[in-house]
Amino acid sequence: MEIEICCNSIQSAYNAKLGGAQRVELCHDLEGGGVTPSVAAIEYCVKDLALKTRVLIRPRRGDFIYNELEYEIIRRDVLMCKTLGAQAVVVGFLTKEGGIDVDRTKEIVELARPMEVTFHRAFDELAPSQASLALEQLIACGCDKLLTSGCFPTALEGKEVLGKLQKQAEGRIAIVAASGVKPDNAKEIVSFTGVNEIHGSCKKVEDGVIVTDSEQVKSLIENLK
Repeated sequence: MEIEICCNSIQSAYNAKLGGAQRVELCHDLEGGGVTPSVAAIEYCVKDLALKTRVLIRPRRGDFIYNELEYEIIRRDVLMCKTLGAQAVVVGFLTKEGGIDVDRTKEIVELARPMEVTFHRAFDELAPSQASLALEQLIACGCDKLLTSGCFPTALEGKEVLGKLQKQAEGRIAIVAASGVKPDNAKEIVSFTGVNEIHGSCKKVEDGVIVTDSEQVKSLIENLK
């Protein structure tokens, strides 16, 4: 079982490692859905903390339809992550018509190599009825993983769709169950869906700041052993 902890700062990444995590998704501004973290934060996570670091590449809050200037920044951030030694980048592109932006997804996958590419929860903006076709598109684009709650607000609510996606994937892409994943429900999500990877933030508020809670991370790992 692969467990990924979503971390909104270096302090959160440090706490995640303290709790036993080996793999993180690093971002900033978790309250806004996450945006691209700083170069220094990525470098510290990769080199000083020695964590498998997957970097969210998202230039702003809001939708996942980017103009040319925003897309150019995404491209540069992907190349920067490659230089810094990140394990993977986490991206998501949609069209104005409400589907997967296949052209941009494929281009970023090619640009990112040899890093892995995860398509993030932009996927969950789609209707559940679109999930099957969208999954095939992501596989054709070469994405390594799909981070999703099954097109529902949480993974627990979307567990039926997650199970169908896991079965459809047939090892061609990894389905990473995300959103609302906690120590007390992770086992149910995994057992029902058959996924081999989960993603949780294990967050708490400390002195008015959202940070990863090392004890929740530890409990999550223990409950999935």
